[in-house]
This record gives sequence, C-alpha cells and structure tokens, in this order.
Amino acid sequence: MPSDSRSRPGNPRPPAPAAERAPEFGRLRTIPSKQSKLTVVLDHLSQSFEPGRTYPEAEVNEILARFHPDYAALRRYLVENGFMPRENSVYWRSGGTFDV
Repeated sequence: MPSDSRSRPGNPRPPAPAAERAPEFGRLRTIPSKQSKLTVVLDHLSQSFEPGRTYPEAEVNEILARFHPDYAALRRYLVENGFMPRENSVYWRSGGTFDV
C-alpha cells in the first residue's frame, strides 16, 4: 500500500478543502489574487452586510477596514464580482451566501 503523507504521525489530519483553509476572517494579511480564493473571501465579507439595507460609502469603508487596510480594493472587488451593487455612492448586498 503506498504511503500517504496525510496519514503520517507528523501530519495526522488530511488537508482541508479550500473554503476551510480560508483565513479565520479576523484580518486579512493579503487580498487573494486567485479568483477562487477571492470569491471565498468576498462571500464572507458580504455577510457583514444586512440584506435589504442600503449603506453609504463611508459605512461600507468602515466595515471593510476591519478586515484589511485597503478597504477601497475590497469594496471595488465586492462591486465588480456582483456581491454589492452601487448607485450614487450607496451600496446594498445582492450576493453571497444567505442563511435561511
């Protein structure tokens, strides 16, 4: 039987799926450049916003600044990836995972 590094005593647990390897969502050290990882992060960030509520840009910035100092990039990625539309500097959540 071939040896599998995941079953060795020094590495008792198998690697976690990508979504589970995402940061613990305190603060991000970096903004992921790979789209699949960025999507996981954006999904989590979008959950910081209440569905059906509008947010002025200043409040969006304040919320996103808790996760990374480049809140403008996070805001832009949320808009570009369809998580938060924007009109006249007002934002609202339209994407991401929803609890039902």
